[in-house]
Amino acid sequence: MVNSGWDETRLKAAIAKAREVAAVANAVEPRAESAYYDPSRDRVVINLKSGATFSFPPALAQGLADASPEDLAEVEVTPSGDGLHWEKLDADFSVPQLLAGVFGTAAWMAQIKMKVS
Repeated sequence: MVNSGWDETRLKAAIAKAREVAAVANAVEPRAESAYYDPSRDRVVINLKSGATFSFPPALAQGLADASPEDLAEVEVTPSGDGLHWEKLDADFSVPQLLAGVFGTAAWMAQIKMKVS
């Protein structure tokens, strides 16, 4: 095995720093507690750990626009709460980016801007 220069002390320090950075991110960045698809409103609903709720129509989101209600219902929250994942649709979204109105790549955003204008 190749020695990468990481001894036990450096490794423990790096892990501690990573935990510190994660704790700060968890305290200041929006995190999802749960998410689901509401077919009656045609909205993906995200319940945030802060108690706030955010929803959006799947037609805005790259990879979700043409999905069936059954596929949309299979949304999963990542363990950290900072992302949403649809396995069958191969679609992933960052919760902070969704809250900022980013629903896909720059090309996708330009395309949907034309549709909603």
